[in-house]
Amino acid sequence: MVRALRIAPGSIADQLGIIPGTALLTVDGRELADFLDWEFLTASDAFEVEAELPGGERVVYDIEREDGEPLGVELEPPTVRRCANRCEFCFIEGLPKGLRKPLYIRDDDYRLSFAYGNFATLSNVKERDIARILEYRLSPLYVSVHATPWEARKVLLNNPRVPNIVEQLTRLTEGGIDFHGQMVIVPGLNDGDVLEQSLTDLYSFGANCLSVAIIPVGLTQFSHLYTGKSMDAVSAEGLLQVVDRWQARAVAERSEKWVFGSDELWLLAGRTLPTADYYGEFPQIENGVGAVASLRQRVGEGLSRLPRLDGKRIGVVTGTSMAPLMPDLLSQLTAVTGAHFELLPVENSLFGPTTTTAGLLVGADIRTALQGRVDLDLALIPAETINDQGLFLDDERFVDVREAFPMPVYPSYDFIDVLELEGATVEVA
Repeated sequence: MVRALRIAPGSIADQLGIIPGTALLTVDGRELADFLDWEFLTASDAFEVEAELPGGERVVYDIEREDGEPLGVELEPPTVRRCANRCEFCFIEGLPKGLRKPLYIRDDDYRLSFAYGNFATLSNVKERDIARILEYRLSPLYVSVHATPWEARKVLLNNPRVPNIVEQLTRLTEGGIDFHGQMVIVPGLNDGDVLEQSLTDLYSFGANCLSVAIIPVGLTQFSHLYTGKSMDAVSAEGLLQVVDRWQARAVAERSEKWVFGSDELWLLAGRTLPTADYYGEFPQIENGVGAVASLRQRVGEGLSRLPRLDGKRIGVVTGTSMAPLMPDLLSQLTAVTGAHFELLPVENSLFGPTTTTAGLLVGADIRTALQGRVDLDLALIPAETINDQGLFLDDERFVDVREAFPMPVYPSYDFIDVLELEGATVEVA
């Protein structure tokens, strides 16, 4: 059973009398377990829905629509499947105490993998789930592989009951399911021979394995479970050499790069980050693979849209890892707009100095970076630091942080999104 949260005014559901709180029980006699059932079973132009109104009245709706007209039903959020693993490198295990409860939810849900691109280990997937994935053709999935050798994977996930990922992926790919894989590399555990075997196994899935991301283990000062080695420049360079070798093979045999190192890996190794064409369609940009190249591309493409802002002083808040990459972008912006851009790198006060990503800066960091800066006409902060509710990870509200300063403070994804509006009409609730 799923339940309606909102009904779009004037929609089919609204005309039928479905209201918020209505329990949607079956479609064509088949019980609804979650949003996937609802989406797939209502995909046709004619079907029957059995429902129970909030007052307890049972109703059967015969629904017909043309050309895929939306039903207008927004469902209540599903109950998220929790992760049964205790990975030493898990980000949740590196959170400090005292944050809001939702941040501590460790999801490991194949449904969210398909719907939103969340990575899932598939360690809690049962036979009925495999059958469902195949029936609904939930493709592509995003899979946290980490290692294909079974014993190594048990150690990495700290779960002796974790299924054999090669067997799971074989079953899925034989049924036509594609997937993207990621491997968080812990030095001494899944690099070296384990990494080679893992890439060999993943490569054997052919076109069904769409891409693989190699990501260095990331730790905070609160990563209390972690007992392994930290990632250093030597280890990062060694991993990129593995990536280079496998890319060369994939390009020669399949005309695609297939495996990529995350931006963080390139930065740790001290290599110059590639340009946008290296990443093709950016298959794992949400995983930090090609994010810098994409930013540079968007800035380059947006420069022609920017107005003159002569004499304006604009502060740009960022994390310590992005700081060395910013001067080139800011010089391009200066040349086009005439504004003076000042880079304001800040260390993460919540997670500690080992967490250098700009998107993980918190409200207190923004306050530190902008404190006393009455000379600025405008300040830009990473938009990724704020969630859909306008909150930083430390529970500071963006509106409160913004109101603490005399200058306008705007979240920005790529500078262009704010500057082309001249910073005059942007409002964030």
